[in-house]
Amino acid sequence: MKKQKQFPRSAGVLMPVFSLPSPYGIGTLGRAAYEFIDFLREAGHAYWQVLPLGPTSYGDSPYQSFSAFAGNPYFIDLDFLREEGLLEEEELAAVEWGEDENDIDYAGLYEKRFPILKLAFSRSKHAGTAAYEAFCGGNADWLENYARYMALKMHFGGKSWLEWPQALRRREPDALAEALEPLAEDIAFWKFCQFKFFEQWERLRAYAKEQGILLIGDIPIYAAMDSADAWAEPEVFYLDEDCRPIDVAGCPPDAFAATGQLWGNPLYRWDYQEKTGFAWWKRRMAATARLYDVVRIDHFRGLVGYYAIPAADKTAEHGEWRKGPGLAFFEAVQSALGDTKWILEDLGYLTPDVHRLRKKVGAPGMKVLQFAFDSREESDYLPHNYNANCVVYTGTHDNDTMIGWTHTAPKADVRFARRYLHIRRSAGESWDFVRAAYMSVASLAIAPLQDFLCLGSEARVNTPSTLGRNWRWRVSPGLCTAELAARMKELASLYGRAAREADSRTKKD
Repeated sequence: MKKQKQFPRSAGVLMPVFSLPSPYGIGTLGRAAYEFIDFLREAGHAYWQVLPLGPTSYGDSPYQSFSAFAGNPYFIDLDFLREEGLLEEEELAAVEWGEDENDIDYAGLYEKRFPILKLAFSRSKHAGTAAYEAFCGGNADWLENYARYMALKMHFGGKSWLEWPQALRRREPDALAEALEPLAEDIAFWKFCQFKFFEQWERLRAYAKEQGILLIGDIPIYAAMDSADAWAEPEVFYLDEDCRPIDVAGCPPDAFAATGQLWGNPLYRWDYQEKTGFAWWKRRMAATARLYDVVRIDHFRGLVGYYAIPAADKTAEHGEWRKGPGLAFFEAVQSALGDTKWILEDLGYLTPDVHRLRKKVGAPGMKVLQFAFDSREESDYLPHNYNANCVVYTGTHDNDTMIGWTHTAPKADVRFARRYLHIRRSAGESWDFVRAAYMSVASLAIAPLQDFLCLGSEARVNTPSTLGRNWRWRVSPGLCTAELAARMKELASLYGRAAREADSRTKKD
């Protein structure tokens, strides 16, 4: 297969869409998103990395989505709908969206956001327009199934499709037609939400391109069990005759979790995928390529070998490793991505075959500074061990912030990090870690916004294998200042990562 070219030397910021400031309880594709793009441009940073954009299910994780193709209705900006005449300012002001600007109340959003969106839907004249017909036609391979699935899910009180009547679980034509007939308006509503989401996202992406900002998206390797994907195309997944999972996905015990991580996602029938030429994955990759300039493939090692856990187990301790599709997968889906570049999330339990496949693909792997400073042994994540074809992060969405790490990591590791980086002070310490990433040979360096803002563990996005307080952090309005942008640009320029410098070197090459 054709190897991917290395990234130009550059820098970016990891910032979930849901973490943007907003008066409506969660970050959206509204003005704050445009302002963040302006901020990145002023900061000389060429990349904005976001987390998956799909509609979230139980646990609110963007890695457990009701659809591998759909967008999150929570991200639809209500002010833009108001400007279209679909909502009134008084109607938005009458809703209590939450008092904490740094938190997301998902239960409250579930109760309050959809009635407002349905009000906008009731006033919309989108049906029958050329734009809407083109959208439906261009997404026919998933849109109808998703809208039907959501309409039925709401009809059954939000229950997983595994709890629906057997005839609907199995999509028996007569039972399905009878159940869907009275839900026609609901189906139209869910299509409307997707139309508006993608309309707003495409407008935002076009603006980012104008400003010289490239978008990095994240594609979860697995689909959720409670999803339109598993319901509509069960043959793709490792399910029994009753459409229930046989084995599920996860990770074995490691430093993150003593009993492993039990994700619960259905596994793929890779024999079926290969027999069909990876058709489902090609569709998914093509849809993803329309959203982003770069795609981070989550859990890359699962394409080499994946961990299978019996569906009835309560922990991930007793799973087994099985062979994945390997190079055949990448050879099949490469054409669907077009010019979109890849980043391979090659973290976790790595074996020689994982490294060999990454080299054959040519896409960069990941280095995480927080994993570098194990005082007991030498680490591949220490900057002096890097090669240029990698992406270095101070931390990811699964890590604490750098300030938080200095307070929660083993003291010996923190002391080692301070010696290695020659840190003599604690104030603004996260900038010393960012500096280490930027001065490394890695072609692309990315830090979460929290590390530029010197925030502690209160700003952590996710703690793996826990529920209740994840995916909720939002940045306060006004913190992405011109002064911060200037400081970030100075650091990027010092180490040859500023956007205009990277652009000039690319043109010369």
